[in-house]
Amino acid sequence: MPLTDLDDIALFNRLIADAEQPFSGWDFAYISKTDRLVEAPLAWSYASRLLRHLRQAASMLDMGTGGREFLTKLQPFPAYTVATEGYPPNVSIARERLEPLGVAVHEVAEDLQLPFADDSIDLVINRHESYSPDDVLRVLKSGGRFITQQVGGQNDIELNRLLGAPANDEYAHWNLDFAARELEAAGFQLIEQHEDFPPARFFDIGAVVYFLKAVPWQIPDFSVERHHDALFALHRVMQQCGYVDIPIHRFLIVTLKA
Repeated sequence: MPLTDLDDIALFNRLIADAEQPFSGWDFAYISKTDRLVEAPLAWSYASRLLRHLRQAASMLDMGTGGREFLTKLQPFPAYTVATEGYPPNVSIARERLEPLGVAVHEVAEDLQLPFADDSIDLVINRHESYSPDDVLRVLKSGGRFITQQVGGQNDIELNRLLGAPANDEYAHWNLDFAARELEAAGFQLIEQHEDFPPARFFDIGAVVYFLKAVPWQIPDFSVERHHDALFALHRVMQQCGYVDIPIHRFLIVTLKA
């Protein structure tokens, strides 16, 4: 039986209220593990690229480790493994979970000066974290590798359009070509490059709201009240179609310090 307008409004309100859940670390399990948000696979595996080099490295730095969700799955670690994290709510979470595993977590507010000695690390990995090409090059040993997967500047901008919010032009330039040229100019040798725009599929409006509250930079002034009408219109579309697809933007670069 199709929903009446009153039923639809009630469902919308329940889903919006349901989005008021705590978010910690860098863990979207509340909506991803319940398949309310499903991302299509990328054309590569970041972890598989890491493992080609990780088991041969004596030292490793994980930049922007988040709440440790990804790093712990790469065990066993190199003998000397360290991590950085710049988002204050995640620092204590990462330390609590990683330090018992022998991984020191350094709080780093600026990527321009990593707290490590020159030529001291075999492998620097970076998943969705900012970085300074010059400083990564500085801490890497000769023959060391920097492997990064980045969120590109076109990521999730369809959400902005659907909700009538302006796109954030600050990162519009951030793509594979720009990052590769920047790394090459710093002195890196480029080994591998990939870029992809697969869809992220949201199945209910509560998942959309939960996501946008967790990533406040996507729509900086986002609130349910401010975007209520657009959210409800999107909810109606999702009720009719079953979901909405939002293209994400990722790119991967593997480099070598000669």
